[in-house]
Amino acid sequence: MNRSDILIEADELLTKLGSENIRIFDASIVDAMYQQEHIPGAAFFDHEGFSDPHNAYEYMLLPDDKLAAHIGDIGISNENEVVVYACGMLPYAARAWWVLRYAGHNNVRILNGGLSAWKNAGGNIEQAARRYEAAVFHPQFRAGMFADKEEVMEALKDSAVSVVDVLPPESYEGAHITGSTCLSSMDLMQGLDYFLPDDKIALRLQEKAAYKRIITYCGGGIAATVNAIAHLLIGQENVAVYDGSLFEWMGEGLPVTGNGKWEIWKQPA
Repeated sequence: MNRSDILIEADELLTKLGSENIRIFDASIVDAMYQQEHIPGAAFFDHEGFSDPHNAYEYMLLPDDKLAAHIGDIGISNENEVVVYACGMLPYAARAWWVLRYAGHNNVRILNGGLSAWKNAGGNIEQAARRYEAAVFHPQFRAGMFADKEEVMEALKDSAVSVVDVLPPESYEGAHITGSTCLSSMDLMQGLDYFLPDDKIALRLQEKAAYKRIITYCGGGIAATVNAIAHLLIGQENVAVYDGSLFEWMGEGLPVTGNGKWEIWKQPA
């Protein structure tokens, strides 16, 4: 995959607005932000709707059959061009992209820069809530895009696999999966809106280039998608997100190293 397969810039999206085939979703975690202002025609990507209500840990993904049905319910078919964005918090859009890509959608992109880039490019905004008509989505799951705790435990024994905590260094020092390393997602973004250019991403991920597989994690599987996508941007495609991340790992009493001050750093997930 290259950058244009994953990201769309605001200038290009402006030329597509109004297309009958496009589906635009505001993936900001808070519905009130969407209601305050959003791209005209955009619907709200409710992360809670994609989370398993029967799982003890926050933001754990729906079972595959329910996930596919929900994607169709919010108006996405395999033929639609999909754009996801967030307001001031790129990780939420990255999580939406990762989920849709995992389910097998082949034409979904993240608006680089989010709502601020849209407005800076001269795009209008609206407040009226929107919803797309339900569609049928046929999944083709990419199982390797998510890792479970069992895979992480095995990966920690394999020197060819790198397990990476993407939260800030202060969080890593507070608590991290024993044996994992740290590379903050903040180091791969410009502020919290844009992915860095590919050459800068490659420089910051160069130490990981020798590993055959990367597993990223965070608090609840959201920020981890930023690092995972960054790897895809530079051509390293054997990468997974540990969906349960620290919420599950610590909740299950699995090995953790740190000074015990992780609680104050567990957001954003």
